[in-house]
Parts: sequence; C-alpha cells; structure tokens
Amino acid sequence: MELLHQRCAGLDVHKQSVVAAVRLAVEGKVITEVRTFATTTQGLLSLSDWLAENGCTHVAMEATGVYWKPVWHVLSDGDFELVLANAAHVKNVPGRKTDASDAAWLAELLAHGLIRGSFVPDGPTQDMRALLRTRKQLTREKTRHTQRIHKTLEDANIKLDAVLADVLGRSGRAMLEALVAGESDPVRLAALAHAGVKCPQEKLREALRGRVREHHRFLLRLHLGQIDALDAAIATLDREVDANLGPFRAAVEQVSTIPGVKALGAQAIVCEIGTDMSRFPTVGHLLSWAGMCPRNDESAGKRRSRRLRKGAPWLRPRSRKSESKRGEG
Repeated sequence: MELLHQRCAGLDVHKQSVVAAVRLAVEGKVITEVRTFATTTQGLLSLSDWLAENGCTHVAMEATGVYWKPVWHVLSDGDFELVLANAAHVKNVPGRKTDASDAAWLAELLAHGLIRGSFVPDGPTQDMRALLRTRKQLTREKTRHTQRIHKTLEDANIKLDAVLADVLGRSGRAMLEALVAGESDPVRLAALAHAGVKCPQEKLREALRGRVREHHRFLLRLHLGQIDALDAAIATLDREVDANLGPFRAAVEQVSTIPGVKALGAQAIVCEIGTDMSRFPTVGHLLSWAGMCPRNDESAGKRRSRRLRKGAPWLRPRSRKSESKRGEG
C-alpha cells in the first residue's frame, strides 16, 4: 500500500487525557511511539512540542463529543495538517482494543491516506455556530414550556387553545396572567380578549369555565416566568449575532433570496456550511454532507433502503414526530 506521510500521528482523545501515537517511517522501518498527555493547556502544549520534535507533518483525531476541540485549537497553532476523522469511518477491526491501539490505528490509516477529513469551519464560523445553536436550543426549551402550559390548562379543564390560535399571544397572555392572579370568573376572563379575536364571547366564556386550583396557578406562573427569561436570553443572543454578522452578512443576504428562507434560516445555513464552498467539490457533496439526499443501499440488483441519513443535525429541522416523542406525557 502506498505510503503518503512519512511522519504522522494519531490521537485518541478523552476528557482528561490524550493518547498520542507517532508513526515514523525511517530507512524502510516503521517506528511507533506512544505517549499520554493531559488535556490541560500545559499538557496540550507539551503534546504539540513532542509532535514537532518528531517532525510530524499530519495529525489525525476522532470527533469525540466536544473533547477534540481544545486539542484542535492548540495544535492548529503549530505547523501540522490536522485531520478530523468520523469515528464511524475509522473503526478498528474487532479484537483487543486499547487507547494505544486506537491511536496507532489512526496513525496507520493516516500514513496511507485512508482517512477522509471531516469539515471543520474556521474560528469566526464556529463562534457564530455556537450562538445560533444556543438560540435554537433556547427556542426549543421555550416550546417545551409552552407545551407544559397547555398541559396545565387541560388539567384545569381550560380549553384556551381551542379558541385562540396562540395561547401566548396578546389575549392569551392577558387571560393567563389573570388566572395566575386569582381570577376565575369566565366572564371577566373572556372580556380580556383583544378586539381582533374572532371567537364569540359566549364561546370564550365556555372555554374559560374550568376548575383552576392553586396548584395550576403556581405551575402557570412558573412556566410563564421561564418563557419570559428565555425570551430575554434569545433577544440578547440576537443582538450578539447581529454584532458579529459582518463577515457573513453578504452571504446571508444572498441565501435570503431563496424562496421560503428568511433571515434567521439564512444565518443558520451560512454558519453551518461556512462561506468557503471549495470544501465541497460539487453540489452533490454538500447535499450528501447535509443529509439531504437518499442513501445508496443496493445489493443483488435490489434497492433495500432509500431513507435519508441523519446528516448535519443542526442544518436539518427536527421532524414533528421526533419533537412529539420528546414532549411531556
């Protein structure tokens, strides 16, 4: 098998330690040396110095959670070409498995060019990714609290979601706050509806006639407070995103011209795939990376599966079915 890299290394990254295997091809012989380093900043600097002393030009590591990121950041300051490997693509053969053997296996694959590097964006893109992913997480958490409000109202036999399109809209919020404050008269509650609400007052009063106990008021107060806090956090994130959007603004405006893609969606798309399209040789490569094209699973002339794979989870919206599975019982 052709040898592409004479001096390279494989890293088995963990939370508190990194096992590094250096593979050196010297005068027709292969020398492998394994050492373990701490994942503290000083330990990672020592790792970088050791790799440099051995003349390593290429270093490979697996994408293990978030543990690979500080290792990548420290080593990227050196003169190494870093390769982030998908764990599913570099599985070792079954048998004895140790951290040292995993690191040596990565170095062996890298030496022969058998590792296809994963896409790692530059620093500013990673920062924007973190902001927008956090925003999406907060939005999902807000949705869960809204669902819990619906559950609490249903337990109190208040059918507010049957007469209002948005329970947390102007009218719904006024009624919820009145319920929390102790109001239980359906006539007074229905009178809080905004003039634009199309539902008749009689139907509103019937929907608001329930059995609200102090327990329900406590839960409604709790969830409304959480939603307000999440709204404030999301607004803060939006300001931070806008302040750091400069390098991506032109790309976001261009993506926003796609029918159905609004500003927030365009920001998420740009910050997930970056602005350097040279990383993807063709449109098909980008679609495949995002998980937007069906898998190719064929044997003996029969197609066994055409379902979409997971792809980029932050780029593809979560389905309603998966969201419902995460909901409250």
